[in-house]
Amino acid sequence: MKHISDIILSTPKRLVEESSTIPKMFPWYALFIFFIATISYLELVYRLWIFKAVDGDYIFSVLFAFSAAAIFFLATVFASNIKKRIIVILITFLLTVIYSAQLIYFFIFKTPLSLYSLIGARDATQFLGVAVSAMFNNSLAIVLFFVPIVFLFIFRKKLFLQQRSELFWLQVVTIVLIGILSYGISIFGVRATRGGDFSQYAVYYDIASPELSMKKIGVLTTMRLDLERILFGFEENNDQGIAKMPISLPSVAEKKVLPEENNIMKIDFAELLKNEQNNVLLDMNAYFASNTPTKKNSRTGMFKGKNLIVMLAESFSPYAISPELTPTLYKMSTEGFVFNNFYTPIWGVSTSDGEYVLNTGLIPKSGVWSMLRSGKNYLPFALGNQFKKLGYLTKAYHDHTYTYYGRDRSIPNLGYDYKGLGSGVKVKKTWPESDLEMIEATADEYISSQPFATYYITVSGHQEYNFSGNYISIKNKSYVADLPYSNMSKAYIAANLELEFAVKSLLDKLEVAGIAENTVIAIVPDHYPYGLSKESLDELAGHKLENNFELYKSVFILWNKGMKPVSINEPVSTLDVLPTLSNLFGLDYDSRLVMGRDVFSDALSLVIFANRSWITDNAKYNSITAQADATGGDKEYRNAINKIVADKFKYSAKILDTDYYRKVVP
Repeated sequence: MKHISDIILSTPKRLVEESSTIPKMFPWYALFIFFIATISYLELVYRLWIFKAVDGDYIFSVLFAFSAAAIFFLATVFASNIKKRIIVILITFLLTVIYSAQLIYFFIFKTPLSLYSLIGARDATQFLGVAVSAMFNNSLAIVLFFVPIVFLFIFRKKLFLQQRSELFWLQVVTIVLIGILSYGISIFGVRATRGGDFSQYAVYYDIASPELSMKKIGVLTTMRLDLERILFGFEENNDQGIAKMPISLPSVAEKKVLPEENNIMKIDFAELLKNEQNNVLLDMNAYFASNTPTKKNSRTGMFKGKNLIVMLAESFSPYAISPELTPTLYKMSTEGFVFNNFYTPIWGVSTSDGEYVLNTGLIPKSGVWSMLRSGKNYLPFALGNQFKKLGYLTKAYHDHTYTYYGRDRSIPNLGYDYKGLGSGVKVKKTWPESDLEMIEATADEYISSQPFATYYITVSGHQEYNFSGNYISIKNKSYVADLPYSNMSKAYIAANLELEFAVKSLLDKLEVAGIAENTVIAIVPDHYPYGLSKESLDELAGHKLENNFELYKSVFILWNKGMKPVSINEPVSTLDVLPTLSNLFGLDYDSRLVMGRDVFSDALSLVIFANRSWITDNAKYNSITAQADATGGDKEYRNAINKIVADKFKYSAKILDTDYYRKVVP
């Protein structure tokens, strides 16, 4: 057998003298080319279907395809012909399934599928009908994803015609070198974008944002990073990848943070900074010490001593409210605090993350089930824990399976005595279940025991919206039969009518008990109704909704019988609900340690979205286009807000990971 160096040196001569080598070499490299083409093609289909366009970001998907293809190809070269065929078929099929699953998941939950989210696969099987519907509605994309498998079958003879020759090791080395070189070029290209707002560099090295990285660097690379970060951990880096401006922050000694003037607790950050040895906690202490607390204001303690009922309303939206069909909800939405610019951003784990934001005032950590993980942490600012400390009766109820999303662990940790379907809430087991039945079955447990704080998680408004498989839509079909909408839109309204009936029943019970004036009701959507098609959403809105901001515009009902209507025009989101309610009820919380704000304070009005876009009083910033709108937001302002947003993501995740409150809150 010849030495490899002899083969390399004699290769040019051989290629000239033996022209028959060229047609032999092409089939040998054909699988490598096939893998490159397959990955690039799948990325293209996904991009066109989700983002509706192809731009310069696509080149990064193609660049990374070369190194991935090299790995896949090298996995086959030492196998026998039969094993090689099996490996190639399995890899191609797996790629097809991955891209199909990502697309279907996105169309169900409007967020990318994280590998960590697969721990919820058991719960997701309860919604197989929704998944089947999503597959049917996107059947053309699924068919397109399977084109490489069809191609593999048609050209199988040429693709697998790979005979080992004297050039075998040279060919292997060539593929290895191509893989290394292409990966190096990919990384060089990524690093060349450093300094841009939410650039390829930022999503690759600094921030965990699948919503951004799917577009910036592609599906396969995003999932690889996701796996690496699960295995080896990941900490966001705000110092790179985002254009910055110098921001001077007053030292702890310079700041006057008197509890009687500000919404803070007696936390001695100066002492914590002096004694802390752990660098992570030291960094956190410095960050929170530098935060400016919100001042107490004319609304502080407005509802002190009153009862509170909070409802996390499944897929609730302004489109479910009308004076004719939902007079109770309409009255409450117009006669209480009226939030004219309220947003319900969607996060990585859909309902569970929406619940986490509402109950903690923190941003969920990307790639994990934050609500489930928080079940072992100390959460002193959760409303249940705050009210329980004051001697309130604290109850929580859900009309779907009580273990769903691990709520049997997370909700008691919020300070509530929790019951759900299968654990004390006696409602008829249907899909979805009835919110009205839940109110009828549970209200008597707390309504005569003042003061109380009750938390409801509704389910009647859940997708899928039709009159064949949605029990609640079918139940209320007659109320919407004459509406001038499509069947899907009518089914959505019919499903949400159950919330109207539930709230009406609750108010009647409060009236009979004589405590309506002494009870505050807050209704917050968990997310916008992503179970509706875009066409139905546009139909209900009466115009074509803008995708990055307007799609998430929603409604927050905060009402107390007898109060005068109060309009709030500044931008507000679910992140602000906990600190706002804490201030209104005069609760003892620390505004420096939550990421939302009391909307009645003079703090910056800031709505943050999962893809790092944001809205303030002065501007809207779209992270996808890296541009602020015409209402304001020069570069200096944009950079300052981007830094604030990045910090909120970073330190929210750190609070979850370190169980930070247990370490600093008295």
